[in-house]
Amino acid sequence: MKPRSVSFLVAVTLPAALVAGLTAWFLFQTAVHAQTGEGGKQGTVEMIKVHGKSLEGNLEGDSPDRDVYIYLPPSYGTDKNRRYPVVYFLHGYGAHAEMYWKIMTVPATADKEMGAGTTQEMILVHPDAYTIYNGSMYSNSPTTGNWEAYVTHDLVEYIDGHYRTIADRASRGLAGHSMGGYGTLRIGMKYPEVYSSIYAMSSCCLMNNPLAPRPPAPAQQATGNGRAGARGGRGNVFANVLSAEGAAWSPNPQNPPKFFDLPTQNDVVRPEIAAKWVANSPLAMVDQYVPNLKKYRAVMMDVGLQDGLAASNKEMDAELTRLGVTHTFETYEGDHMNHVKDRFAGNVLPFFSENLRSTATSASRR
Repeated sequence: MKPRSVSFLVAVTLPAALVAGLTAWFLFQTAVHAQTGEGGKQGTVEMIKVHGKSLEGNLEGDSPDRDVYIYLPPSYGTDKNRRYPVVYFLHGYGAHAEMYWKIMTVPATADKEMGAGTTQEMILVHPDAYTIYNGSMYSNSPTTGNWEAYVTHDLVEYIDGHYRTIADRASRGLAGHSMGGYGTLRIGMKYPEVYSSIYAMSSCCLMNNPLAPRPPAPAQQATGNGRAGARGGRGNVFANVLSAEGAAWSPNPQNPPKFFDLPTQNDVVRPEIAAKWVANSPLAMVDQYVPNLKKYRAVMMDVGLQDGLAASNKEMDAELTRLGVTHTFETYEGDHMNHVKDRFAGNVLPFFSENLRSTATSASRR
């Protein structure tokens, strides 16, 4: 049967209004800087580059040397024999790790919670996954590079080799927001040997179905942040959503200069490409990874009730329940961005403080 002709709208998995709101919010928040702790114990912040062998030779031409923001807890500099659990945090689409670092006021928040003993001391690691199309989707492809391997192997190996971590899954957690929530669920499903606890905030892209009807894009489209335009000038942020998803989920090394395919061509659906996008949806993947998910000590998700992604997150909660995967799911009054900071402070850090092991076993000592 000939595929039906459809109008394939720009914001496939991130609704257009949501992308516009995210862009405006991020641009506004670039002026926000982290505050230092008020009179309490303070940790140390480092900004380093971690080379990704897994990202070498990606067809987009993105650098395999990635910025990584690191918070070392208050006692790290003085208690030289102590090792620490690690939480890896994946940022959202259209932003750099630095933006989330500032939005969540990571150093000040960690100083307040850890310095006061409210949460256990942990190392916090925030890698930058910004690409030529504004985000890697934390997926694997020859076009973007192997982001799963970068997050689970290259980065973890570097951090364990250069900092006093407890190098064991029981002391390692993964979290993220929006695109980072998607990355947390995607990577968490596949790599339970790396992490013991995962927390997905307001996850995007849980079902990537190009055939589903989409609302029209708003009349005025945002243009993304300046660095996106500087890196390639390949259209506005809406077009970049499609390109980022195509590069991640339907790469094609034989299709230069972009090296990916889209699910429609001349307004005609290409079912073989659309199927690849659906196959990269956590709601479609989850049945395959139930044994892996049941290995986790703790799994948590949350979403704002006014978030455009609330319905798909609720559906993911229902699927995990149906499949017998023990997890926690919370909703709250709020939209996609307005509670990221306080959820990080009041929920994410306590979650990992409770669930990550704070003492090293003999197998994890180096």
